[in-house]
Amino acid sequence: MRIAYLDCFSGISGDMFLGALVDTGVSPQLLEDAVGALNIGARLEIRRVVRGGIAASKVDVYSNGERDLPREVFWNNRGHDHAHDHAHGDLHQHAHEDHRPAHGHGRGLDEIRRIIQQAALSPTAEQTAIRIFEVLGAAEAEVHQTSIDEVHFHEVGAADAMVDIVGAAVGSESLAIEQWVCSPVNVGGGAVQCAHGTLPVPAPATLKLLANVPVYSAGPQVELATPTGAAIAKTLCHRFTSFPAMRVEKAGYGAGTRDFSEHPNLLRLTIGDATTPDAVADGAPRTLAASNESITVLEANLDDLTPQVLAYAMERLLAAGALDVFSVPAQMKKSRPGALLSVLAKVEDADRLAQLMFAETTTLGVRRRQEQRQTLSRRWETVATKWGPVRIKIASMNGSISNYAPEYEDCRALAESQQVPLRAVIEEAVQGYLRGSRKQ
Repeated sequence: MRIAYLDCFSGISGDMFLGALVDTGVSPQLLEDAVGALNIGARLEIRRVVRGGIAASKVDVYSNGERDLPREVFWNNRGHDHAHDHAHGDLHQHAHEDHRPAHGHGRGLDEIRRIIQQAALSPTAEQTAIRIFEVLGAAEAEVHQTSIDEVHFHEVGAADAMVDIVGAAVGSESLAIEQWVCSPVNVGGGAVQCAHGTLPVPAPATLKLLANVPVYSAGPQVELATPTGAAIAKTLCHRFTSFPAMRVEKAGYGAGTRDFSEHPNLLRLTIGDATTPDAVADGAPRTLAASNESITVLEANLDDLTPQVLAYAMERLLAAGALDVFSVPAQMKKSRPGALLSVLAKVEDADRLAQLMFAETTTLGVRRRQEQRQTLSRRWETVATKWGPVRIKIASMNGSISNYAPEYEDCRALAESQQVPLRAVIEEAVQGYLRGSRKQ
C-alpha cells in the first residue's frame, strides 16, 4: 500500500504543504493550472530555499499582482471578526495580529464551493477541496457559536486559503496515495493578538481542528500550526502516529517563510510502501495485504423524505467527507415506504456528519456504532484511450492484483465531452490497462 507521512516537527501550514508536494515530485505546472482555473486573480511563485541547512521548496501566493503574507480572516454575520496570521509567513513576533476587515467583502462557503466547482478540477480533487473548506468553516463556526453558513472568509484570506486548499487537493491526488499518516503536531507557543484580545497558541480554530490529535509545543514561541494546515492534515490523514513501517521511495521538504535558529522551519513529506515491521527487520520488505481501521456507522430511518432531497443529502454527506453513503428501501410502521440511510465515517468525523444528517433530512434520531473495516491495498494507474486519459484503481492482496476498475467519473467526463457511449470508454480503458500489464 502506497502511504505518505507528514512530519510536522515545525507545525504545518497550507503553503508548507504545497512546498512539500512540489519537493516530492508534484508538477508545479499542475498546481499553477489549478490556481489559474479558480479565476480569482491569484498565482504561485515557487523557488528553492534553505532552512537550517536543508534545501526545500518554498511556495508563495500572489493575489492581484501582490504577494500575500499567508493570512486567514474569518468573521460571521453577527459581527464577530477573527484574524489568523500564519507564523510561517508572518514577519512579526506573533503569528496573529488584529486585522479587522471591512464588512461586505467576504466570501461565504456557498460562493467558495461555486468557485471550486467551476474550476474544472477532477471530481475527486473538487470533493477533497470542498471537504477541507467545510472542515475549516465548521471549526470556525463552533468557535464563534454560529452556523457554518454564517462564516465568511475575508477577501484576501479566502483567496490565499483557496489556493492552498485547492493546490493541496490537486497535488495530493496526483501522488496516488492510498493512506496519509501524520506525526504528532508541533503547535508552537506564546500568545497572539486578534480582534478579541490576546489568546494563547494554538488559536481556537486550530485547537478545535486538532481535537483527538496528539500535539505538543517545542521550539520558537510563535504559531507553528495554522488553521488551514490543521484542516488539510485532519481531512487527508487517516491516523496520527510516529513514523510508520515503510519502504521509503522519496522525501521532500516544504519551507515556511521564517528561518528559525532552533530548528529548520520545514514540513517533511515521506512517500513509500507500507511494510510489516518483521519484514523490515529481516531485510525483505513486504507490502501489507490490507489495513484495518475503526470506523463509525451512522444510520437513520426516513419515511417522509422525497427522493430528490434524499439524493441531495447523500451528495452533501459524501462531499463532507463520509467514507461511503448508501440507502436501502425499508417498510416503515403503518406500512409506509421509507429508506434506511447509512453513512460510514471516520471516528473523528462522526459528530460533524451526524449533525449534517439532522440538517439535511427529517430524521429525529441518528444511531451509531463502531465497526472494524479491513481494506485491500490500492493504487492508481493512468491509461491512455483514444478519447483521453483514464485512471484505473487497482486492488492487491499479498502483492497479487485482485481487482481493477476504471474510474467512473473519468470515463463519464470523456463520454460526455467526446459524445461517445460510456460503455465504450470503460471497455477501452480496461483493454488499455490489460495491454500495459501484459508488457510488464
